[in-house]
Amino acid sequence: MCTAATYKTKDFYFGRNLDLEFSYHETVTVTPRNKVFALRHAGQLDHHFALIGMAFVVGDYPLYYDATNEKGLSMAGLNFPGNAHYNKPVEGKDNVASFELVPWLLGQCATVEEAKALLERINITDDAFSKELQPSPLHWMIADKNQTIVFEQTVDGGKIYDNPVGVMTNNPTFDYHLLHLADYMNASADVPENKLAKGVQFNAYSRGMGGFGIPGDLSSASRFVKVAFTKMNSISGDSESASISQFFKILGSVEQQKGCCRLSYEDDGTPVCEYTIYSSCCNTDKGIYYYTTYENSQISAVDMHNEDLDGTSTISYELVKDQQINYQNKPNTAE
Repeated sequence: MCTAATYKTKDFYFGRNLDLEFSYHETVTVTPRNKVFALRHAGQLDHHFALIGMAFVVGDYPLYYDATNEKGLSMAGLNFPGNAHYNKPVEGKDNVASFELVPWLLGQCATVEEAKALLERINITDDAFSKELQPSPLHWMIADKNQTIVFEQTVDGGKIYDNPVGVMTNNPTFDYHLLHLADYMNASADVPENKLAKGVQFNAYSRGMGGFGIPGDLSSASRFVKVAFTKMNSISGDSESASISQFFKILGSVEQQKGCCRLSYEDDGTPVCEYTIYSSCCNTDKGIYYYTTYENSQISAVDMHNEDLDGTSTISYELVKDQQINYQNKPNTAE
């Protein structure tokens, strides 16, 4: 399971939680403009916009989970099992494998409007990256500072949804999530008013009762409501520090702790648990990718513009996973 979100202050921010029961060897990866992508059905992408994001790099090929290009267009793939449907190549369409979609789209498009134009004629194919890495069932959230969309390809074909709330999770389809969100339109961050029984005195016996009823479980439908409520009511300053701090708080409202989402059990009874492996936040205006990991709550950062963006090979940074603790009082070593 996963959650993606956008946030806008002075700059525009895009990021996500990756929730899985295991981790690949993902790294923060910069793909320069001249890295060649030999596409399965769509020729060769040999010069494109530079990208930064989280990827599992296999033989210098970045399998991006989420990424932002140098123009500020961002996208993330989120798990969509049982609904995602990939096809064989179709004549007259742009046939793109699911693992190629992020570099193919972000490599060519500077805005959501440009991405929409390409998605209108796309066919996501069922090609596997390798025998060991079969296609992941995904749908994608795509955003720039002006608008956000969701793209899904099901058995009914590809569909582009406008996303007015700027968040996304997993199953079901996006139209269900918006319909479900309407169930909570009375929820508010303000102190609630008595609309139940006129003339009867009710007292708000606790703070936070305006949000009463907002779900707190870990299902994708509930996380969509919770992160939408949190994001749409968030207030912060517009400095970089205030903005990224608030963004990670938004994602933190739906993070998964080990032990709370048990998928199965090992033979010895050890539970197999889904948890938030990493959370990311990219300043899409500056090309700075921030992240935390489950084990390390300190924010780390990689700036794409500190790299040679005219290069031909990916640049990857290992995740800082060990907890970083700032001791404010040091041991007195004076004799």
